[in-house]
Amino acid sequence: MVLRRRRRQRRQPPHFSYSRWDGTQTGFDVDADHLFDELADDLLYHGDVNNALRQMMQGGMMDRDRRRMEGIRDMLDRLRERRREILDQHDLGGVFDDIAEALREVVEEERRALADMAEEAARSGDERRRELASDSAAMKNMELDMLPPDLAGQVKGLQGYEFESGEARRKFEDLMEQLREQIMQRQLDQMAEGVNDMSAEDLQRMKDMLAELNHMLEQRAAGEEPDFDGFMERFGDFFPENPRTLDELLEVMAKRMAQAQQMMNSMTPEQRQQLQELSDQLMEDMDLQWQMNQLADNLREQFPGMGWGQSYDFSGQDPLDMSEAMDMMGELGDIDQLDNLLRGATNPGALAEVDIDRARDLLGEESAESLERMAEIARMLEEAGLIENKEGRYELTPRAIRKIGSGALEEIFKSMSADMMGTHELHKAGQGHEREYETKAYEFGDPFNLHIEQTLRNSIARTGGGTPVQLHPDDFEIERTEQQVRSATVLMLDISMSMAMRDNFLPAKKVTMALHSLISSQYPRDFLGMVSFSEVAREFNAASLPELSWDYVYGTNMQHSFQIARKMLGRETGTKQIIMITDGEPTAHITRSGQPYFNYPPSQETVDLTLAEVAKCTREDIRINTFVLDVTHYLRDFVETISRMNGGRAFFTTNENLGDYLLYDFVDHKRSMVRGRR
Repeated sequence: MVLRRRRRQRRQPPHFSYSRWDGTQTGFDVDADHLFDELADDLLYHGDVNNALRQMMQGGMMDRDRRRMEGIRDMLDRLRERRREILDQHDLGGVFDDIAEALREVVEEERRALADMAEEAARSGDERRRELASDSAAMKNMELDMLPPDLAGQVKGLQGYEFESGEARRKFEDLMEQLREQIMQRQLDQMAEGVNDMSAEDLQRMKDMLAELNHMLEQRAAGEEPDFDGFMERFGDFFPENPRTLDELLEVMAKRMAQAQQMMNSMTPEQRQQLQELSDQLMEDMDLQWQMNQLADNLREQFPGMGWGQSYDFSGQDPLDMSEAMDMMGELGDIDQLDNLLRGATNPGALAEVDIDRARDLLGEESAESLERMAEIARMLEEAGLIENKEGRYELTPRAIRKIGSGALEEIFKSMSADMMGTHELHKAGQGHEREYETKAYEFGDPFNLHIEQTLRNSIARTGGGTPVQLHPDDFEIERTEQQVRSATVLMLDISMSMAMRDNFLPAKKVTMALHSLISSQYPRDFLGMVSFSEVAREFNAASLPELSWDYVYGTNMQHSFQIARKMLGRETGTKQIIMITDGEPTAHITRSGQPYFNYPPSQETVDLTLAEVAKCTREDIRINTFVLDVTHYLRDFVETISRMNGGRAFFTTNENLGDYLLYDFVDHKRSMVRGRR
């Protein structure tokens, strides 16, 4: 029997049918705008672009053709399944089974030769020859019977045995050559490809190479710069992969030697001892063995994180020979390396470190392409001016903040029923004016908002038609406008823990972004202030809105929020209103000492102080419109009390249609103000 020789061939995962990328397949269709739209909800919910990018990396996304780009979680599941498949299928005992079988074949071939020798002597009729042949065969069979049961002992015994069979001797010598090569291959990878039939001069040159390599490692440890280029000039033929730097060479060698150690670690103690003894027996040149051990020790110090102590629990029935076992250890090592890299990737740029070709082998074409595209996400968003890197962290740009708001506004408008706001088109007719959709003859001093259609009609009526149309100042007709009404709004947003627990926070924040986008784009002269409240209240601005998140504290402090909102509106002119979004009763207030006080159920003091702020708002002609989510009987009664005191309105709604009600009410209120001025 000849050992299977599978030099440097990796086993490919059998459960994938992906083809290699040849440039003809359709790739994922994504651009910066699509990526940002996919990130929008995570940006709003978590308030952190870095976290949103991690969430996208972990969960994947859909491209514009609704093809799913795999996320890291999917890939980790696949790697875990492939690792389990290897370990559940294979058994490292095959490393010894093949050797033992090959040695049995050598011994059986020798016994057949001994039997043939004795039989031939018996047929010769020469009694003396028969006796000598019979005695020799008996002695040699006894010597074969006395071979130790362990593989190293059998190899040692047969190395000193005088074979009768030339075929048995040839098989044994071939087996020894293959085993030496595999032992070297296990340690040194490609540099060992020439070990077979190596002359004494070649062997000495390999020892010289290992000695110089160890010396370079010692130089580096001492802070000296090794002569890598000179080393490659002398010994570059040992390294067909042509490493460009000493680090590259050492990393390749360390990986291979660590995998060899991992294979030893994964064996039973008996198997491990047997392989070590066999290795010692085959590596007769002690200086070569010492240099290899020294190199392993140096590489272990140089690359302590290479997994030297890693072991795998093989529990299958399919035996592996040594070459197959090393290939399998290489695949397991690649799986672990990719697993660790994916788990440690905190931003898309880290995925650029992935060996895409190896990822394609382990996971398939679509996963490899997903990794390539995921690695480009941050770069695409940066180039589009949507995020910027500040001291190692990504932050949203002003353009991104506007885009989030306009996206939220568009989403809410699309969800509205047609009878709420018609086509939902909001027209802006020039700075400082609202369109009235009527026309008048132009008079000196009027804004020149020319109504083209009516102006042409006037010219045709005056001249009787014909071309070219002759215009006269008397033909000019302009759009009639009314002085724009200005309003000042403060939106009070509940960010207490209950808002997140009841899935109300994201819809409420999205509505806040949409309202900001609506006012800044359609009513630029209006004022919009924003106040968040939980245990205490805080003023915040549009730039910090995307990063706003809920508080991990209990308390719904409306009293403090009304105080801040009232002060903000006191600095503004025009019609004033407060829009409050909440899902809870007032359970907190600020004491005279300036400290927050919380109690549930609401204390009477908290209720009284909150209603006192409502009364102050009413006296200052500030209307309070309340949008209530997850209404309870007590909360309904409290909000209705606010409405009776203040004259504002109450909307009892859900997180699904909060945006419909709030934006419709705001726009309808603006239109009512304009109509009231006519």
